[in-house]
Parts: sequence; structure tokens; C-alpha cells
Amino acid sequence: MDLGLEGRPCVVSGASRGIGLAVAERLCGEGARVVLVARSSEALDQAVSRCSSAGGEAEGLALDVTEPDAGERLVAAASERFGALDVLVNNAGTSKRHALEDVTDDEWNAAWELNVMAPMRAMRAAIPGMAERGWGRVVNVCSSAGKRPTVSTPEYSVAKAAELSLSRVFADVYAKRGVLVNAICPGPAKSELWMAPGGLLDQAMESGGYESRDETLEAIGAGRPIGRLAEVAEIADAIVFLCSDRASYVAGSAWSVDGGSVPVII
Repeated sequence: MDLGLEGRPCVVSGASRGIGLAVAERLCGEGARVVLVARSSEALDQAVSRCSSAGGEAEGLALDVTEPDAGERLVAAASERFGALDVLVNNAGTSKRHALEDVTDDEWNAAWELNVMAPMRAMRAAIPGMAERGWGRVVNVCSSAGKRPTVSTPEYSVAKAAELSLSRVFADVYAKRGVLVNAICPGPAKSELWMAPGGLLDQAMESGGYESRDETLEAIGAGRPIGRLAEVAEIADAIVFLCSDRASYVAGSAWSVDGGSVPVII
């Protein structure tokens, strides 16, 4: 299937690993021109090299997306390198498990800045130019926790719910001008966020009293109708489709890519 992404200038945040890297690599494979955004220059260089070998073009931008001017800077980088910005994937994010009563004010604020203010600023900077040209795609990588809060990740769940509303507001305002804003709601996936040492899998193992990572992985997977965690590629494929010409009648959606974890049909 031709996704119509060849030559399209794109920005993907949180692109040095996990879902963001998989999205950037697939966009490059479709012939797109991609600015990969991440905080770590070293990890970013490795990601750019990997994406460049997939096709298209790849450039790196070391940037903390929670900085107040991050939106303007990522749009400027795409414009300087590729002439414009047609596709924006707001993927930067992180999470950790802890009890509600242990979440500090700083942690609540940090979750809000990363999951709401950062994508808002990026959209506010990027979308007007897309609207002027009459074509644009924005995908905000949210979470199944935004639809059904997870008590072990309270501030993350609340911020992701807000990000879903944020996506819908921008979608309603700009869809008639050719800019389609959507959200993706993944469940647990075998990304570094889960699988790296000390990540969510190890945290779940400790809090759940499991004896091994394999036992923990099996137990978490069993809680999903599909019976397993997602592969990163499965999340990335859905995101790239929403970035494409083929998703020309999808706006304001919140696609669940969670193996059936959240038992609702909206």
C-alpha cells in the first residue's frame, strides 16, 4: 500500500528508542524526511544512523520538548532542513509505578508538562503552517491509561487523559483546513520503557511479588484478550498509517492499540 509519505517532512519526538524510533524508521522506509527529536545526543546519533539506512532522510535534533520554546525550535529545524513540516508525532514520554499517596507535586507537574504542555506547544507551533498549505497530520501517542486510569501510574494516567482531550480540541478546530489530529492509545509494549533494567516490567515484578521477569511478563500479557504485550512495531505501524494519505477521513480519534485491554468501544 502506498501511504503517500514519500518526501513528506516529519518530526518525531522521543525518537531515540522504543516506539518513537520505530515510527521514525518506518517513516524513512516510506521515503519521508524525518527530524528525530530526543534529549540524548549520543542515542540520537545512533537512531539517525539506523533510520538513514531505511531510506528517505533522517536528521537529529537534541532537544528537551518540555522547554517553553521547544515547539518553535522543532518546527524551525524541520523548515530549515526540509522546507516545511507536514507530519508531527508527539511521542516523548515516560512513566513509573508508585502509589497515589507517594506522588509529589513536582511529579504531578512534570507529568503535565511532558504529556500535555509539550505536545500542545508543538501543535501550536506546527499546525498553522500545515493549515496554510491545506495538509497535515498530527499523532499524539497517548496510552490506554488515558482511557482507563491505572492506579499504579496515577499522574501519568491523568496527564494522558488530558492529552486525549487536547488532541480532540485541536482536531475539531483544524480538520476542515486539512490538518488531521489523532491519538494512539497503546497498552504495555516491549519497548525500553518496559523491558530495560529497572523499567516498568521490573517495577511490576517487585510490586507484584513475582519471582522472575518471565513470570511477570506472562502475567501482564495474560491480562489482555490477545494474551501478550505488544511488539513495538505493532504500535508504530498504526501510528504511521495515521500519518499517511490513506488516513484521509480519520480525525479526532483515539485509536486503542492495546490488545483489547480497555473494555470500551469508543
